[in-house]
Amino acid sequence: QLQLAESGGGLVQPGGSLRLSCAASGFAVGRYVIGWFRQAPGKEREAVSCIGTSDGRTNFADSVKGRFSVSRDDAENTVYLQMNMLVPEGTAIYSCAGGGTYCVAAVPIRSDQYQYWGQGTQVTVSS
Repeated sequence: QLQLAESGGGLVQPGGSLRLSCAASGFAVGRYVIGWFRQAPGKEREAVSCIGTSDGRTNFADSVKGRFSVSRDDAENTVYLQMNMLVPEGTAIYSCAGGGTYCVAAVPIRSDQYQYWGQGTQVTVSS
């Protein structure tokens, strides 16, 4: 059974950092495009980032570009989302998803292309 599990969320002050983890089981994370999404209360789900398979291509939403990075550790079968210089507008439930068909810089990340979703982890940015 293919599963994804996020961890690493929490409360952080504006300007702070968090690293989210997306641990995969039942499949090799390096063989799937993995995306990160977030949903704030009362708002629609928003794409944050993605990382490709063997080519390691990445893509970021304009709102996080330059502050977030994404990486993959094949040995740990985990994808990481490093979030720096966090702002209150970043408060949301962050979820990772697998099975996307592509990850190309400047091409919009579409949630409907992902098949497998984790439960999400809460990130709260507040002083």
